[in-house]
Amino acid sequence: MSFLEITRGESPLVLGLPHTGTELPDQVAEALNETGHALADTDWHIHDLYEGLAPGVTTVRTRIHRYAIDVNRDPSGASLYPGQNTTTLCPLTDFDGRPIYREKHSPDAAEVEQRRQAYHAPYHAALLAELERVKATHGFALLYDCHSIRSEIPFLFEGTLPDFNIGTDNGSTCDASIEAAVLQRCEAAEGFSTILNGRFKGGWTTRHYGRPDEGFHAIQMELAQSTYMQEQPPWHFDASRAKRLRTHLQPILQDLVRWRPA
Repeated sequence: MSFLEITRGESPLVLGLPHTGTELPDQVAEALNETGHALADTDWHIHDLYEGLAPGVTTVRTRIHRYAIDVNRDPSGASLYPGQNTTTLCPLTDFDGRPIYREKHSPDAAEVEQRRQAYHAPYHAALLAELERVKATHGFALLYDCHSIRSEIPFLFEGTLPDFNIGTDNGSTCDASIEAAVLQRCEAAEGFSTILNGRFKGGWTTRHYGRPDEGFHAIQMELAQSTYMQEQPPWHFDASRAKRLRTHLQPILQDLVRWRPA
């Protein structure tokens, strides 16, 4: 698929990059309003932030923006966080609760299904294929799902988000030693704050693929964007902040590349 970017490594570690894309299919672009075209909810620069941090890593990235369809949402449309504000499979609002479509141009059920088949299903087919490939080699696969978000979004959460937000759906999606290793690295990062299974416990991808008993381990990292970039348009990458953050992300990924089941 032309909108998918896949790099294959030989380690057990696979990085998922579901929200870094900024491309919009023509019919979606035509339907969005000015707020939608701002693409404010992109996981800006995440694929660049993680580039080259560990050897042998596989990456799966979609270039399609989450406003077309969010590949980290349950394809059935079920909410990941019942009772809390969130966005849907095909979002109708941005993270601040503002409509992103022109009046009477939001997608109907048939359009949502078309987008699911065109963009959601191929992304996950590719991701599953890579996880199964590395599992066939190593006997297990480890998915690290890469995310970032603005540190202050009152519509979604109160106050300021911690810098490192680790999600394992309360420990169910990976071996306990994986969770512990990532948490230890984050807590040791001087000047950074950390939370485990706080507001972000792991998206649909982490929960769907994280089946430790079957040899599939998954963990999500939601970074506060203030750690590596400017959190307002034009969303500039801050090289000095990013360099500092990468010194802490690198040992996390290197630990995961070396991890083996007990």
